[in-house]
Amino acid sequence: MRRTRLGLTTAALTALGLALAGAGPAAASGGLLPHPGPDGLVWAEEFRGDGGLVSGGANTGLPTVLTVACEGGGSLRATMESQQAQVADFTVDCPAGSTGLGSVTMDPGIVRGSFSVGIDASSPEIRWSLAVAQPES
Repeated sequence: MRRTRLGLTTAALTALGLALAGAGPAAASGGLLPHPGPDGLVWAEEFRGDGGLVSGGANTGLPTVLTVACEGGGSLRATMESQQAQVADFTVDCPAGSTGLGSVTMDPGIVRGSFSVGIDASSPEIRWSLAVAQPES
């Protein structure tokens, strides 16, 4: 019984994450950012247009790094909130044919537990990927 509930909870959270991400996975293969490895809290491999994600589990004792990559011509705005406070807001140029990259590092304690990241793309054709990590070193 316990495994079934865990499986249903995981499936529900996955579905919620995809619903919040807007258009869903892009048809093109390969993400714009590599997997963040063991320091990663969240990795959205590749999506198109507006979207975002929600997560929890940020450690208040570590810095938090939000990195966004995009391509397709245009730009996107990335915002991050934690505990109902905006903690990051930046714009990334998304060139056609190459990858634009933007990143912000927040001091320990800025991101507290749960957080959300929103992506507002200037075009539904913009491909993007994001990662939130808390490096320990």
